[in-house]
Amino acid sequence: MRRSKSPLERETLGGHIFQICNTLILTLVLIVTLYPCLYVLFASFSDGVLLTKGNRLLLWPKGFQLGSYEIAFNNPNLWNSYLNTILYTFVGTALNIVMTCIAAYVLSRKYLPGHKIMMRLVVFTMYFSGGMIPTYLWLNNLHLIDTFLVMILPGAVSTWNLIILRTAFISLSPSMEESAKIDGASDMVILFKIIVPLCLPSIAVILLYYAVGHWNEYFNALIYLRQRSKFPLQMILRELVVLNNTDSALIGANSTAENLSVTVPVKYAVIVISTLPILFLYPFLQKYFVKGMMVGAVKE
Repeated sequence: MRRSKSPLERETLGGHIFQICNTLILTLVLIVTLYPCLYVLFASFSDGVLLTKGNRLLLWPKGFQLGSYEIAFNNPNLWNSYLNTILYTFVGTALNIVMTCIAAYVLSRKYLPGHKIMMRLVVFTMYFSGGMIPTYLWLNNLHLIDTFLVMILPGAVSTWNLIILRTAFISLSPSMEESAKIDGASDMVILFKIIVPLCLPSIAVILLYYAVGHWNEYFNALIYLRQRSKFPLQMILRELVVLNNTDSALIGANSTAENLSVTVPVKYAVIVISTLPILFLYPFLQKYFVKGMMVGAVKE
C-alpha cells in the first residue's frame, strides 16, 4: 500500500517559487536593515584618516584601532551624561508604569461615572496640545526648568500607551474583580495583585516604549536644561553627530595629530556605546511584543 503524501510533500511548483522569492526578499530586507548597524560598528574601530579617504562601502574595519573607545571612555562628559540618562530612564520609566497602570485601571472600570467623557478628554490630548511656548511658561512657573524633574514629569503618561493598557485591562473577566471585592480587597490590591500580574505582556511592551523614549530623549533637554552637568547622553551625541563638535564634546581643545585619526571614529564609538543598553534590553522583552499588542484585540 502506497503511503499518502503529506501536505508538505504535495506542495505545488508555485509554492516552491513563493518560498524562494519570500526567502530572497527577507534576506534582502535583513541585509538592508543590518548593514547600517555593522557600518557604524566597523567605523568605530577604523582609522579616521583611512575612513575618510576610502570608499563609502565598509565591510570591515580599516586600520583597526581602539583609540576612539579609549577617548570616549576616558572622558568625564560621556560618563556624566550616561549616568544622567540611566537615572532619567530608570526613574522616569518607573513613574510612567505606575501612573499609566493607575490611569488605565480607572478608565477601564465601566461602573465609574463619567468614564466615557474622561476617556474622550484623554484622547483629545493626542491631537491637540498647548504648544511649546505655553508648556515652557507653565514649567517655568512651576520652577521645574533646569531640574531633574523636568525630564520626567511632563511626559509621565503617554496617551497611546494608556489606551493599550486600558484595552488589556478591559479584556479581563470582571468576575475576578467582583470575587476580590467580596473577599474585602481594595482597588489598589486588585490592581497590583490581580490585574497587573495578568497583564504583564502588555506592561512589558509599554515599559520598552517608555524606556526607549527616555533613553533617546534630547529635545526636552535641549529646551529645558541649561547646565551641562544635567545633560543626557543624547545631547553629547547630538554635539558629535549633528553639530560636528567633536573637540569640545570629547577630545578637548588641545587635539593632537594622534587624536585627529580618531576624530571621525569617536562619533561612531559613542553611537555604539549609547545604543548597546537598549539592544541588550530588547531580546528579554521581544517575546511579549506580539502577545502584549494582541491582548484585547479579539472579543468573544
